[in-house]
Amino acid sequence: MQDKAGAGRLAAVVVTFNRLEKLRITVTRLLTNLPEHLSALVVVDNASTDGTADWLATLDDPRLHIERLPRNLGGAGGFEHGLRMVHQRLDPDWVVVMDDDGRPEPGALAQFHALDLTGWDAIAAAVYFPTGEVCDINRPSRNPFWHPWVFWKTVLGTLSFGLLGSARDAFHVVQADYDSDRFRAVDGASFVGLFLSRAAIEKAGYPDGHLFIYGDDVLYTLGLRAVGGRIAFCPTVRFEHDFSTISVDERRFRPLWKTYYHHRNLMFVYRRAAGLWFWPVLLLILPKWLLKTRHHAGERGVFLGLMLRAIRDGLLRRTSLSHENVLALSLGKK
Repeated sequence: MQDKAGAGRLAAVVVTFNRLEKLRITVTRLLTNLPEHLSALVVVDNASTDGTADWLATLDDPRLHIERLPRNLGGAGGFEHGLRMVHQRLDPDWVVVMDDDGRPEPGALAQFHALDLTGWDAIAAAVYFPTGEVCDINRPSRNPFWHPWVFWKTVLGTLSFGLLGSARDAFHVVQADYDSDRFRAVDGASFVGLFLSRAAIEKAGYPDGHLFIYGDDVLYTLGLRAVGGRIAFCPTVRFEHDFSTISVDERRFRPLWKTYYHHRNLMFVYRRAAGLWFWPVLLLILPKWLLKTRHHAGERGVFLGLMLRAIRDGLLRRTSLSHENVLALSLGKK
């Protein structure tokens, strides 16, 4: 039985695919924690071909559980598999999830155990780049369509092109929240440093593994909130994210096939978040998405093809396009 204030037994789930050098750092960092701070570590290997399985086989720690999948199911499939395994076979009080390039800062898990978790179903850590800046893609958020004041601040930021405040800052936690030592209630969070209680998993179930990558975390946490779960952003529990999918200077997706999943799954996120407002929102976001084509000189046709297919499948709520076909589209094949 979980203690009223504390975390009880904590397990971690790490999903990896062909990033052994990043995984080494993450697994090593996790296993340096005392057993009372981390009781189990599940590594879900998405059929890596870079020596990941061989390296994992060399590790000798009774807390380590290796789940090697027969094929690459993406981050979403990996998190669904990992959380099912942990919840059904290990049954810890809390589970913390992360990609292979995300990891707790030293002392973060001990800090988590020191928290008073009364009344909270999930805790989202503060995520930073290794260089120390806040990792923007991992900023937790509030759903503006559930909070009128957040909604109007977002609208004002959008219509004023940022002159009356950033639209993104209007519904995401901001620097002042990171500088605080207090919890802040949120509706959406990423799968880098997200702590889920047993109660949260029993309320919300498991992530949708059909999404492959991107958006599965926000959809899951919005779903948790929709069924009455409570999520807190905790600035004193810090994670780092060695993230490199999008080039900040060129604003390009690398590799290009990720364009498809990013935008298709955002359609699912917007539909769940906006409800009846989905169609007006769509009229605002689609022109901005299509304008991204200008950042992909030399591959604009392929980028546009991926984008249009993502929009079509998102509107039709389709997740049946295989990863092999997505790769083919990214090479200009149909």
